[in-house]
Amino acid sequence: MYGHGAAPPSRSSGTVIFLRVLIASAGFLTCGLLTCLPLFRVAVLRGKWYDWVLGWVSIPVAIIGLVVIGSLPESDPRTDLALSAILLLGAFGSVHFLVADIQHHRDRQLPFPGYIPQPPPRTGYGYPQAASPYAATHQQTPIPQTPMPQTPTPQTPVPQTPVPPPAPPQRPAPARIDQVRAELDELSDYLRKREGNEGDSR
Repeated sequence: MYGHGAAPPSRSSGTVIFLRVLIASAGFLTCGLLTCLPLFRVAVLRGKWYDWVLGWVSIPVAIIGLVVIGSLPESDPRTDLALSAILLLGAFGSVHFLVADIQHHRDRQLPFPGYIPQPPPRTGYGYPQAASPYAATHQQTPIPQTPMPQTPTPQTPVPQTPVPPPAPPQRPAPARIDQVRAELDELSDYLRKREGNEGDSR
């Protein structure tokens, strides 16, 4: 119903406590008439044969006790004995159910006995790979192999193409430098002419 490997949804703690109180009180509050209810619940939880026998035996014991109480007069001490037996049977069924149910839920919360939790394997560079516990443990015996004679294969030389020498680095064209040089020449010619004109005028 829940698929392969899927666990059924767990009950909440409130539901568990409510069912526990309801089943435990069924035997005692009905004066032992429904003592078989908590005892059968214990048999379902444990699955032991003696729990089933105890549940089935409680039914005729409760019926016989009620027959004795109803058929004999009230002053007969056997009625008191039958009523005490039925009430003790109901109390025993309730206590037995509570102990078994609490133990069952406690065992479900604990890990399996003898189980040692393993840390997760660290995989990656520098960490060894952990072996799976389910891997096959038998060892295979190696089969001896005779080495095959190897004949050397002739290798043809691969012609190597010469690597051309690197080209000398190209200098950028000095366009700006030539322009500045030309302007400086013009300026110096202008200054010479000016000086020459001033000398003539003196």
